[in-house]
Amino acid sequence: MTYDRLVCANCAAPVNEGRCPVCRASRERLQHESFLSGLTPMALVALVVVLIAAVALLAHQTV
Repeated sequence: MTYDRLVCANCAAPVNEGRCPVCRASRERLQHESFLSGLTPMALVALVVVLIAAVALLAHQTV
């Protein structure tokens, strides 16, 4: 989720403006999201497919 559409419950201003300490804290937290939360759903699906293929390949080589 991006913070450009969020409205602060503390000051009722857009979070991206950072008018109050709550806005600034939320904006900072959203800007520093973890790696996996920033990925698109298709990228996550592709990552899972690659991991399954790698596991299948390793299992086939050990048999």
